[in-house]
Amino acid sequence: MRVQEVNDKKSEKQFIQLPVRLYKNEQNWIRPLDKDICAVFDPAKNKSFRHGEAIRWILLDDNEQVIGRIAAFYDTKTAKKNDQPTGGVGFFECIDNQEAANMLFDEGKAWLESKGMEAMDGPVNFGDRNNWWGLLVDGFSEPNYQMPYNFAYYKALFENYGFKLYFNQYTYSRPMGSEVELSRRFYEKADIQINNPDYEFRHITKSEYAKAHHYFLEVYNKAWAGFSGVKAMTLKQAEGIFKQLKPVADLKLLWFAFYKGEPVAFFLSMPELNQIYKHLNGQWNLWSKLKFMYLLKTGATNKALGIVFGVVPDHQRKGIEGALVVSFVRKFAWKKSQRSYQDIEMNWIGDFNPKMMRVVEQIGGEVVKTHITYRLLFDGTKEFERAKSL
Repeated sequence: MRVQEVNDKKSEKQFIQLPVRLYKNEQNWIRPLDKDICAVFDPAKNKSFRHGEAIRWILLDDNEQVIGRIAAFYDTKTAKKNDQPTGGVGFFECIDNQEAANMLFDEGKAWLESKGMEAMDGPVNFGDRNNWWGLLVDGFSEPNYQMPYNFAYYKALFENYGFKLYFNQYTYSRPMGSEVELSRRFYEKADIQINNPDYEFRHITKSEYAKAHHYFLEVYNKAWAGFSGVKAMTLKQAEGIFKQLKPVADLKLLWFAFYKGEPVAFFLSMPELNQIYKHLNGQWNLWSKLKFMYLLKTGATNKALGIVFGVVPDHQRKGIEGALVVSFVRKFAWKKSQRSYQDIEMNWIGDFNPKMMRVVEQIGGEVVKTHITYRLLFDGTKEFERAKSL
């Protein structure tokens, strides 16, 4: 076996094609769009290259067949936020062979050490946490858009090498079509705010979409900026998110709470796009774009994906969290005249955020998938610590 760096079009194609071959008999695997994977390693498209580097390898057997792949990367801004400079490995795929996996992990470890790193997380993304993050260990159903799906044996490959559990990532789901059975007190508390004339709970209208990113930015920076690993967002970034979201957005899923006309909370979701992308075989050409739009407009998605949830601090612990979701479900989610969503899955929540876990559980969410973020300390004598709770 030998490891080869991805440094030309041929090796890049081999990197992309390996999982297609590995998962050909895996019913629940959905091939990602090739362009989405390639964009991670394109300095013109991935801002993480401004303060970091990335490298990819493939592993070939004695017959020159590709049997594994891995990427390694670091971002100096995030690396220094740990007790030791920490890089990452990701996009790992491998046959069920510990020796093969070890060769890939060794390559990533050696490269990161040469860049001054003292630990590596994996499998993670060279970029935002909401994409390609974690190893699936429970709930082997179809993955959500840009979330990892992998073989169950990968867990042993990581842990046998020495990776340790840094934090669990939980994907919650709840039915969209009806209220779930929760305590009377929960609904009473939600109804107090739903009926409070100072509050308004509604979705964004078509006419105000152009300024919706301002609503989002105001709440996001008050609710999330300052948490570990979460930076304040700029107006340009918020505008870019809503511009990117616009072609696939369902306005009914962009739900806000306003207090005396000012945005104070949001629960933003989108159609679960992997239900469409699974029909495109990783391609994004003219034909696949037309097919995508047809399937999107004809209601091929029956599941929504919760992207982000936030309440500004001054309005927390007042029942706004519950009121936001209860009002959403009651007023729009079950109407047969509108696009029908059977379930909603929320973007993963780390076990370092017990407060957010409680909120989702209070509104009827149940864990349906578990991913793990692992960490490996290069100095084996150093004490390992799990991710600190928020």
